[in-house]
Amino acid sequence: MGFHAYSSPYDWSRIAGYKATAKTVPGGMVDLSVGSPVDPVPASVQQALIAAADALNAHGYPVTAGTANLKTAINDWFRTMRGVDLKSINAAVVPTVGSKEAVALMASLLHLGPGDVVVQPKVSYPTYEIGTQLAGATVLKVDDVTDVDSWANVPNVKAIWVNSPCNPTGEVIGADWLADIVAAARRIGAVVLSDECYALMDWRSARSSADGTCASAEPESNEPAAADRSFALSATPCALSPQVCEGSADGVLVLYSLSKQSNMAGYRTALIAGDYRLVREMSEYRKHIGEIIPGPVQAAMAAGLRDTAAVHQQWTRYRNRLVALVEALKAYGYDSVRMPAGALYVWVKAKSGDCWADMAELAKIGIIPSPGEFYGAPAYLRFSATATDEAIREACKRLAA
Repeated sequence: MGFHAYSSPYDWSRIAGYKATAKTVPGGMVDLSVGSPVDPVPASVQQALIAAADALNAHGYPVTAGTANLKTAINDWFRTMRGVDLKSINAAVVPTVGSKEAVALMASLLHLGPGDVVVQPKVSYPTYEIGTQLAGATVLKVDDVTDVDSWANVPNVKAIWVNSPCNPTGEVIGADWLADIVAAARRIGAVVLSDECYALMDWRSARSSADGTCASAEPESNEPAAADRSFALSATPCALSPQVCEGSADGVLVLYSLSKQSNMAGYRTALIAGDYRLVREMSEYRKHIGEIIPGPVQAAMAAGLRDTAAVHQQWTRYRNRLVALVEALKAYGYDSVRMPAGALYVWVKAKSGDCWADMAELAKIGIIPSPGEFYGAPAYLRFSATATDEAIREACKRLAA
């Protein structure tokens, strides 16, 4: 599992100059670039962390595969929020130290290397490509992974990355399309790697109207039952759903993270679920290289998975911010802008046709998005909703001026 060289345009230092310009604007910079959560960690998570601060797996070594409490919370979460009974499809789970390391190590943990091909969307999260490069395997970028003919007949395809809802575009892949991907991958002996870290952030059933200002960030209900019903109606399809994987987790791995749903990016809480044989083998490797979530954080992760009311509150915050951003960007002249189907970003075509030219213009009014080049689309920009309500209001004000 030696690391090979990698190359990527994904370098946040490249926007330092634009940030310097934005900071000189009266009122300062509004940073809508990095998708780093800013809202409070749920009280239930904080309390669980405190309660576990001197537990057995705090002063002793934690369990790589997760405590019994965490395993139960993960199984219950999949059943309640994703409609998946992991046991019935012969799926195993291992917690990961955030989803980024899981993505970056995935090709290596699957024993891929020179001569092997990993498929990914052309416009996508950069770490898919970096992880494949680290393993020494070949990256195959396709316009649309649901077009199975674009990769199914390519020699030596061993894995296919799927991201739904997508970072950065917000696109959602339907269950039928996911099923086609799984079936095609199985025919050629490849593994489907489904990154579903934004799974509960689905906006297709959300109200799309807005007056250009930020709506209230209060939840529609704090009752867990109401939250569960909301997400049951709006959660995006899961690659481990019975109708997608035909009742078997074989050849399918799903990644999920609590970073966005519970504002726990700093806790580094995520997971891999799916094919029992693959997950169990990965667990053994992870144990030996020390990729283990700390014991108290495992307790916090379990609490985050169970606190659906807090997740619903965060869902409402992000929905309101996205609606406001879409309307403000439209007023600024981004005619192609629309509410994303899912995830936490507004993806727009640069007015100038070049992301860097638009970055320079937006910096003059103190607003910093992400350049689309980072994600494989230099003619686009990504605006993140992971900013405070105050920051979003200020951005909307400047864009509408």
